[in-house]
Amino acid sequence: MDTIVLVGTDGSELSVHAAATAAALFPGAPLVVATVVEPTDPTLVTGTGFAGGVMSPETMTEIAAEQRRVGEELVASTIRAAGLDGAQTRLLEGDAGHALCMLAADLPASVLVVGTHGRGAVARALLGSVSTYVVRHAPCPVLVTRGPGS
Repeated sequence: MDTIVLVGTDGSELSVHAAATAAALFPGAPLVVATVVEPTDPTLVTGTGFAGGVMSPETMTEIAAEQRRVGEELVASTIRAAGLDGAQTRLLEGDAGHALCMLAADLPASVLVVGTHGRGAVARALLGSVSTYVVRHAPCPVLVTRGPGS
């Protein structure tokens, strides 16, 4: 079975560094670069209980299309910046850590590579951390990189 390398990106410099590191450590392996966008909450249109919706279905469709466009551009910019011509792309919806772990299982990925912001324990507890989540839940080995000079 081929080694499949999954790289999670949010378009940041740290993600580009993670993608370039993955390519350097696994030369010739198929790379899949993925980003995750938040799903649009359907209750904004349908409402809940006694509360009515606050946006039209058309507006929700436009917002979802814009989120997909931005996500596709994040993936494309990471691929360009890291020099990963030929990498496959995936656009996922949902919670970033969970979605990346599910894709890693579906591929199946041999390794999942993500960058980290290197926040302290308090910030990580308050803000959450995609890298912490995937380290604990991924179905494959995880490589967490820090930015250059870290």
